[in-house]
Amino acid sequence: MNMPKEIRRYCPKCKKHTVQKVSLYKAGKRRGSAIGERRHAEDKKGYGGQKFPKLAKPAKTTKKMTPILMCPECKKKFNVAGIRLRKLELIA
Repeated sequence: MNMPKEIRRYCPKCKKHTVQKVSLYKAGKRRGSAIGERRHAEDKKGYGGQKFPKLAKPAKTTKKMTPILMCPECKKKFNVAGIRLRKLELIA
């Protein structure tokens, strides 16, 4: 699916319509020192097998893409509800 790089949209912080830049959400780098990572590693180590069952095949064929809109005036970013599709392309 194609999506424009800029969208004219209402900014609740500025309280007016502005042309907002569109980008895609990308997950950050995972930290091994995070409590969830440490807990998961502890559950997996030793005897007793895998904590969660390893899936033979993924249930879904698509991922949810989350567009992020940024107001150029106040620099506030807004997450938009994710759209389930194979590929999201930003066009000029």
